Amino acid sequence: MSKPPASTPASAAPVASPVDKVHPALVIAVVMSAILEVLDSTIVNVALPHIQSAFGATNDQITWILTSYIVSAVVVMPLTGYMARRIGRRRLILTSVIGFTVFSMLSGMAWSLSSMTAFRLGQGVFGAFLIPLSQSILFDAFPREKRGQAMAMFGLGVVVAPVLGPTIGALLTEYFSWRMVFFVNLPIAALTLLLLAGELPADKPEKVRTDWGGLILLALAISALQFMLDQGQMRDWFSSHMIQTALVVALVAGSFFFVRGWFKGDNIIDLHLFADGNYTWASLIIAGFAVSLFGAIAILPLFVQGLLGYPVLFAGYLFIPRGLAAGFSMVITGAVLVHRFDRRYLAAAGLVLTAAGNFMLGVLNLDAGFWQLAWPGVVSGFGMGLVFVPLSTLAFENISHARQNEASGLYGVTRQLGSSIGIAVVGAELVRRMATDTALLGVKASVFNPAAWSYLAPLGLTPQSTQGVAFLTIEVQRQAAMMAYSEMFNWLGWVAVLLLPLLMFMKAPPTSTA
Repeated sequence: MSKPPASTPASAAPVASPVDKVHPALVIAVVMSAILEVLDSTIVNVALPHIQSAFGATNDQITWILTSYIVSAVVVMPLTGYMARRIGRRRLILTSVIGFTVFSMLSGMAWSLSSMTAFRLGQGVFGAFLIPLSQSILFDAFPREKRGQAMAMFGLGVVVAPVLGPTIGALLTEYFSWRMVFFVNLPIAALTLLLLAGELPADKPEKVRTDWGGLILLALAISALQFMLDQGQMRDWFSSHMIQTALVVALVAGSFFFVRGWFKGDNIIDLHLFADGNYTWASLIIAGFAVSLFGAIAILPLFVQGLLGYPVLFAGYLFIPRGLAAGFSMVITGAVLVHRFDRRYLAAAGLVLTAAGNFMLGVLNLDAGFWQLAWPGVVSGFGMGLVFVPLSTLAFENISHARQNEASGLYGVTRQLGSSIGIAVVGAELVRRMATDTALLGVKASVFNPAAWSYLAPLGLTPQSTQGVAFLTIEVQRQAAMMAYSEMFNWLGWVAVLLLPLLMFMKAPPTSTA
């Protein structure tokens, strides 16, 4: 069978008519639906130690609370376009908000680890549609020349909310209970439903043939890949037969899915979206950006609490300046900058700021205070808006209205997989570098090194005494950990820098002074 033209996929059909003017209530509703999902993806992290204690779970077991949610969300998210055509976009987003809220409440009432894992799985299934549907609806709510404003508002939910998630989670856990991190979704969901029901226009479902073969291959490939990323560190990566199996399944199923789908007109997902250069390059760049951004965000609380010894609320407060800077950047970029400057250059500036923020973290030491830790987040926060808004508008510049839902779903998957890859790689590499740096420093902290004698002399200790050895061992571990964190922050900075040349492969539309 010959492949269909990229501009006229077999499954492309109108889902809903573009909104004739911007309705503020609708904009608020869809942004809140995005916040509902992404906030939950990070707010739970802070409460994990408390949940682990409540259920008596091991470190291996507690990770399933995160893994079950992420895997189910990533598997379902690419099906957004298919489901929107099959049952209608309005019905799908309303059902998703209701289902997500129900499973949030059930998670807050969970009585065991197994029940919590099952409820988080349900949360992920329903929450997966909220991000791409919100993006698609916002694109329809704004004329093409004002899509920068749409992406700025969308970015406030998708990018700023997960940054502030640890802060909110820390406050709720510290002053109330870990169960509140799930119940906090209820008032947000109630207002979201009220606004969506009143403002979102109805659309007619279509009769869509289900490509069961493509669906099964897609589910196998993405779930295996996400499982490998989430569980690799806990299972010592490729020394585990389970991780090896997951890799083989991901590669085989993924290869079959893409080869089969490229030549199949009614594939479960229209892969010919990637025939658009801007969309493909933007997807790659947003994935790499997620590696640099969320990789740093993932290890920052460990650095601040585990190594520097600050309390959980201190770690949570660190994210407030970053979130405020990101929100300001989103608004200014979407309202002003995207209309006046080449969007590729704006995204380049954002990547440079993201890299600079990570490099600033990479030069800190064990005596770092609040603002020394917070300023790098402010710099990276400004970069977030400059990357996200221009890149998203470029990605969807040539995507037709009929393909918005599907394109948004795939774009969301690349961002989520980039985040997962960043967290997995950084976690594994951090452990490896700690071991390596500890061994290197340990050689120097010996009785044969005069520096060791000089270091301990003011304390009245020697490298030969039991107390001296214990003190040196602790200090070597602390310094080695500091070296490892610095190396990882610098590595994440270079990831952002290496994305810069990819922007030159994109085509920017003419700028205006609108």
